[in-house]
Amino acid sequence: MTDGNLTPVSVSRRIQAPAAELFVVLADPARHPGIDGSGMLREAGGTALISGVGDVFSMSMHNAEMGDYEMSNLVVEYEQDRRIGWEPALKAATRPEDQDEFVRRLAAHGVPVTVRDTRGREIDGACGQLAASARP
Repeated sequence: MTDGNLTPVSVSRRIQAPAAELFVVLADPARHPGIDGSGMLREAGGTALISGVGDVFSMSMHNAEMGDYEMSNLVVEYEQDRRIGWEPALKAATRPEDQDEFVRRLAAHGVPVTVRDTRGREIDGACGQLAASARP
């Protein structure tokens, strides 16, 4: 199927390496940016290795059209040293121009604005601190 100017592209490549060696790389999301040919992968959202069907891992990404965004990946195929596959789904996205407009509108109403690039890491810690401080 084509969409006006877009034509589907398919590429395959035979890699002369034992499947077990390739599997080690694919089962470690933290290593995915090192093998990404698109340059869109930034970093994995954790350090856990994929260990079976049902595992979920996230990946921080960036491209010119969407800006920074995050994908959530559900592992749907897993056979140790033989097969691994996941279904990606958009988890969160922010285009720079949308973020800038949001900041501009808040500032125009006198609302102080701070933009953080860590996509929630501090807020997770802060929520834990608030929960801990609320307990007797």
